Amino acid sequence: MASKPHPFQCTSCGATALRWTGQCATCSEWNTLEEAVELSASSGAVMTAEAVVVRDAIPQHHTAIPLGLSEVERVLSGGLEPGSVTLVAGAPGIGKSTLCTQLTVFAAATGHGALVIASEESLAQVARRTDRLGGGAAEVSVLPTSDLAQAVAALETTDAALCVVDSVSTMTDATLRSLSGGVAQVRNAAEQLSSVARRRGIALLLVGHVTKDGELAGPRALEHLVDTVVSIEGDRHHTRRVVTTVKHRFGPAGEVGILDLGPDGLVSVEDPSATMLAERGIALPGSVATVLAEGSRPLVVEIQALVTPSVGSPARVAQGVSVTRLRQLGAVLDAHCDLGIGRSDVFVACSGAVKAAEPAVDVAVIAAMVSAFFGRALDARVVAVGEVGLTGSVRSVLATSRRLEEAARVGLTSAIVPPGTSVPTGVHALEVATVADIVAAVTALSPSSS
Repeated sequence: MASKPHPFQCTSCGATALRWTGQCATCSEWNTLEEAVELSASSGAVMTAEAVVVRDAIPQHHTAIPLGLSEVERVLSGGLEPGSVTLVAGAPGIGKSTLCTQLTVFAAATGHGALVIASEESLAQVARRTDRLGGGAAEVSVLPTSDLAQAVAALETTDAALCVVDSVSTMTDATLRSLSGGVAQVRNAAEQLSSVARRRGIALLLVGHVTKDGELAGPRALEHLVDTVVSIEGDRHHTRRVVTTVKHRFGPAGEVGILDLGPDGLVSVEDPSATMLAERGIALPGSVATVLAEGSRPLVVEIQALVTPSVGSPARVAQGVSVTRLRQLGAVLDAHCDLGIGRSDVFVACSGAVKAAEPAVDVAVIAAMVSAFFGRALDARVVAVGEVGLTGSVRSVLATSRRLEEAARVGLTSAIVPPGTSVPTGVHALEVATVADIVAAVTALSPSSS
């Protein structure tokens, strides 16, 4: 009797099927069926495990592996933990391989040892990049292979404290019948490599890719298998790179690190708030400063807006800001102030390649839109913080005092804030309770109005 074919599994909903079809019968998504791994039958033996008291399992002499980039070390809570598995994700050409190579060069130079398993590049390509980043004399070992068995064997025998797999999406297990890059192959590769790294105490970096929609390529289970997910974002045509932890088991997630990419690799921006504020230049209509506080360090960024007459259906375009939030704020402003912005094209962006996703930027977005609409530049020393509701009211946000202290540190001395906000010494507060008050504040704080 012929053996049963391997079942197929939907990467969207997890449903299984006996044969491949173009559309999943459960969730109706197209081209989501991938061949699943057939699990071997259990031998029937029952394995027992003994629980361990926590105090007996805590390492007595534990140190994280230093990385040589202060912004990356801060994002990863001091460095890479021995035995941890970190997924580094980003768009093609954003700098994933450059970052990982720099980390291996520094690890090797500090005596920790480093291994690079290159499944996408040749030995010569990796060697040239390593030499360009200052690692020509460093003891960095390179294994150019996409064969999972060879990679696992190298991990079992290496003395390196840090290992990079570039990339996990192209590792292939010859015992599986699924194609390279499929759900079964990627999940199997991540499981085997992670198991060896954790057992031997090797810090493992897995390089992953993102889709055109910005989502992590491969099975969603990949994110659950690893300890940390690091996202690298930025514009390929500019040098600024933003490193963020989406998931982090060894510290707080959501930390943001700012780096610049140059010919010699990535360099940490030591004072991101002051650096991005200095890039603003002279005061122009549509420019307002605000402060993000998604991580432990507040970050001053610039919100830019452009409002122009619409030649058709009014457009709402956002970069670094939620486009849904932009539509909502535009509707609130038009409903409560009747300025006519609803009949105009509105473009809003957050400078510095940083994403301003929190509601605390609402007041700054509206102030920038009003400034651009009237063509009146706000004073360059103004900062705006606060959330705007559907009723047009302005509400306080978390960590307002910490945000304003950072703003004051870099020279922002006037703050558009919700009523009752406590401001640092030397900062003048202009309280706004509604969107109408924001419009009045923009007029009052415009140098041309005095």
